Amino acid sequence: MSLPLIVAAAFVSAGEGGKRMPPPGIDVPAADRAEIEKLAGELSAAIEKLRTELSSKPKLLALLPDVEIYYRGAHTANTYNEILDAKEIPAAKAQLKRGLERAAQLAKGEAPWTTATGLVVRGYVSKIDGSVQPIGLVVPADYKSGDAPRRLDFWLHGRGENLTELNFIRDREKSMGEFAPAGAFVLHLYGRFCNANHFAGEVDLFEALDRVKSQYPVDENRLVVRGFSMGGAACWHFVAHHAGVFAAANPGAGFAETEHYANLLDKNLPWYEQKLWHMYDSADYAVNLFNCPTVAYSGEIDKQKQAADMMASRMKEEGLELTHVIGPNTAHKYEPGAKKDVEKRVDALAKAGRDPAPKKIRFTTWTLRYNQMKWVTIDGMGKHWERARIDAELADGGVKVTTVNVTGLTLSLPAGTAAPAKIEIDGATVKSPAPLADKTWTAKLAKSDKGWEIAESDDGKLHKRHGLQGPIDDAFMDNFIMVRPTGKPLNAKSGVWIAAEMKQATSDWRKFFRGEARVMDDSAITDKEIASSNLVLWGDPSSNAVLAKIADKLPIKWDATGVHARGKDYSGDAHVPQMIFPNPLNSKKYVVLNSGTTFMVNEAASNARHVSLLPDWAVIDISAPFDARVKDADFFDENWAMTQGK
Repeated sequence: MSLPLIVAAAFVSAGEGGKRMPPPGIDVPAADRAEIEKLAGELSAAIEKLRTELSSKPKLLALLPDVEIYYRGAHTANTYNEILDAKEIPAAKAQLKRGLERAAQLAKGEAPWTTATGLVVRGYVSKIDGSVQPIGLVVPADYKSGDAPRRLDFWLHGRGENLTELNFIRDREKSMGEFAPAGAFVLHLYGRFCNANHFAGEVDLFEALDRVKSQYPVDENRLVVRGFSMGGAACWHFVAHHAGVFAAANPGAGFAETEHYANLLDKNLPWYEQKLWHMYDSADYAVNLFNCPTVAYSGEIDKQKQAADMMASRMKEEGLELTHVIGPNTAHKYEPGAKKDVEKRVDALAKAGRDPAPKKIRFTTWTLRYNQMKWVTIDGMGKHWERARIDAELADGGVKVTTVNVTGLTLSLPAGTAAPAKIEIDGATVKSPAPLADKTWTAKLAKSDKGWEIAESDDGKLHKRHGLQGPIDDAFMDNFIMVRPTGKPLNAKSGVWIAAEMKQATSDWRKFFRGEARVMDDSAITDKEIASSNLVLWGDPSSNAVLAKIADKLPIKWDATGVHARGKDYSGDAHVPQMIFPNPLNSKKYVVLNSGTTFMVNEAASNARHVSLLPDWAVIDISAPFDARVKDADFFDENWAMTQGK
């Protein structure tokens, strides 16, 4: 069976200005459109034939995304009216022909692009929605199969409202990019389009890295993250939230926080929106740059110099100094002399490499979504969206730890690092476990009324943990399925609203994250889907069979009389709950009620507004204007229980 020919649709933002991204395409001549469709049909058939023929040859089958990405880029641009310039018409045809060429090579058991040097386009299948996503590689000229592991630099692109998959692939076949260090791999991320690598765009970096590591020798201690403009903002995010992963970071321009950059001072926004800025505001994580040397760049007269100035100010509060290279009398671009200075500094840091087990770690977070810094992992917090901190140091044969707002943690040292003889934590001493058989050392600790002690195992109780901590948007950073109701709703008004919201959510997913949301009927959900996926349940306990099974186990109740939350009753014909909660049928995965990603209304303002608008739950008045629709909303506590409110 051939790949589906997607029905064309125009996705218009619900946000300020109703801006469409990408913009509407040009009128493609009928003959050209027919030729693109013909080539796409041939490539689709070739891909499906390969999927069958290579089913018993897993190594070759694993290369199929490198073919599929050419179909996806050209076919979707043609189908969704996203051919934006006449120059893209021959590009679409050329990409489909390259896909057919790769398909023919793969059918023969050959894949010459896997050993090619220079500019190489490849693809991977995302765990989030099963979509094939493109990556661009610069492979060093002296690379040979069997080489020792090499340095890899990530490059995060700037804002590009025209950056469809077709144009990304075209760029990655033509340009080495801003930096191409000798002897290093460079991995250009698509980042799921134009979202500053937030949400699925963030996951893109780690999925792309896994794909490249499976195909090339990558030195995990010489990973460098870089970007400029919107890509600079993404780079600030990655180094602030994932500092332990990288040997060095090199952000240029961008933004590092929401309130000042997006001019939201004195806007009287809901308290929970302001709390949620702590998820992506890099400035709130500035102390984490202690763990990763960072070389920032700004043009002297660039307004986006504000990002580095903000980070420098927050780092200074922590006794840290930011290395900040400034291009004299330069606006929003690299000044040649400053660029050489940046290259020299970053090359030296990459050569030195990352220390996976440094003697000292300083770490802060506001959510268990970001819970690890090298050999320290936070397993539990006293309260989400308030600052948690850990300072840990290996000294005098032991380890000394101080914590704030932390209730559980794991210390884990690699083989070759001396196991601590004692653990001193918050002034108390805890007996150190013996090293494991593989010479590694791990200590899992939990805080109770008695103080800190070794935790023998997980207590099995429901509590917030990494990847199961909310808010609603967190469900869309892993495999998810939209579950469509097939029954009769409790009332017609809310049923119509829910159906429209589901349609908008699936459309928005493609618009913002360039994938096709998986959609299944409630009657088709089996134990397999419950075990593997976050389930986004649309409908109510009457219309959605899956929701009916778990309704009595959820903290918000919903019946024919209305919605009941936190001791309040809301009429059923005008109110709908939106919520994220551990699935009662599988507490390792989420259920979400009647919500897609929540930031969509702000997309036209700035990438800095690509942040969550709702916490863990809300009751929505579907008859009210958007800015007055939330009647109550809050976070669940650390045990996923309903709080009493502010």
